[in-house]
Amino acid sequence: MVEMARWRRGAGLAATALLAAAALAACGGGEAEDDGTLKMVVWGGDLDKETYQARIDLYEAANPDTKIELQLIPADKYAQKVQTMIAGGDGPDIMQVAENVNSYSSKSQLLPLDEYAESAGLDLEQRFGPVGDLYTYEDQTYAIPDRSGAMILYYNKDLFDAAGVEYPTAAWTQEDAQAAMEKLTIPGEQWGFSGAGWWAQWWSFAYQNGGQIIDDSGQPTVNSPEVVEALQWANDLQYKYHYAPTATEYADMGPDMGGDPAFAAGTVAMNATGFWGIGGLIESDINWGIAPMWGGKEQAVSAFGSGLSITRDSDNPEKAFEAIDFLTDVEAQTVIIDKAQDVPANLEVQQSDAFLSPAWAPEGLNMGAFGESSEFIFRAPFIPEWNEMQAAFDDNLGTFWNEGGDAKTELDKVQTQLESIIE
Repeated sequence: MVEMARWRRGAGLAATALLAAAALAACGGGEAEDDGTLKMVVWGGDLDKETYQARIDLYEAANPDTKIELQLIPADKYAQKVQTMIAGGDGPDIMQVAENVNSYSSKSQLLPLDEYAESAGLDLEQRFGPVGDLYTYEDQTYAIPDRSGAMILYYNKDLFDAAGVEYPTAAWTQEDAQAAMEKLTIPGEQWGFSGAGWWAQWWSFAYQNGGQIIDDSGQPTVNSPEVVEALQWANDLQYKYHYAPTATEYADMGPDMGGDPAFAAGTVAMNATGFWGIGGLIESDINWGIAPMWGGKEQAVSAFGSGLSITRDSDNPEKAFEAIDFLTDVEAQTVIIDKAQDVPANLEVQQSDAFLSPAWAPEGLNMGAFGESSEFIFRAPFIPEWNEMQAAFDDNLGTFWNEGGDAKTELDKVQTQLESIIE
């Protein structure tokens, strides 16, 4: 896995926060009464709320002296809402985080969890494997993995059979994938692949090609020959070879059309996405399967997931960590499978019969693709400037993905912008 670069942490902010907390306690004439309630915030929809609550119910049954108050916030409002809460000194005890974790940790808004994990005897590598140290910043852990699944390849078995193409495997190369796309494409009617305009998709190709978005010293390298070649290949699948729908072709299919719904409709033969694609396919009419993502010069694939962190406003971080430890252990993680919500981060659960043969899965579905893919996950740069970095890509690559173009020209612009963003 590619090593994340290290940035200097604001130790002064942490000290200030501790002094302020002590002053507030002194002004109150004593510690605030602890009623045994923890506040936990997550993002998502109805399925997420139902799944988290079921897991919380298990924890409360085992720990009747503690209650967890769950607050679900829509994903598009989550970052702004939690920042407002923390800025007002009313941050939750437990907070769900993902790629932008270090936007919070770099500001000392989250507590480092290493000592809590050590005290609890929690071995992150043993429980979570390669993603155990995913949420670290300057050698300190700021979140415990909770949900984690690699991007995988969904494929339409009937379209493969009709074209006489063997089903994909982890042994596929980019050349194998492109050859399959060609055979699976019927111009104007059917496409071999859904495309790769999302960062998690084309970043996978960049890392497969030996590139890095941020190098080991912490500097942006998005206009390196390896990244340029990978991005151009991903774009050429649409605008040169026409093996994937263009933005205009997706728009012609209907509103809000993209890779996931086009695959579910049987319009594209392969789609690279995460676990969530399963939910829309369980009741579909197509005959589908899943496989690990193909490789390039090396095997590398993006991972999706989230972790559970403790904010600096928690009145009882010890109890909050106890809850996180429970929620990421086997019993509570198994609920994630039962609800078909996501891939549990816990390796033991990923390798269990409950995950490999869930009741809701179509017969023969290769759920082992997630475990196999975990060996190829690259370490994405979860830098403090994550949001600004993504904005730089969005600002400069929009026309490129909508109309085609020259990857080197566009990535030179991104490189310049990132050099001004990242110190």
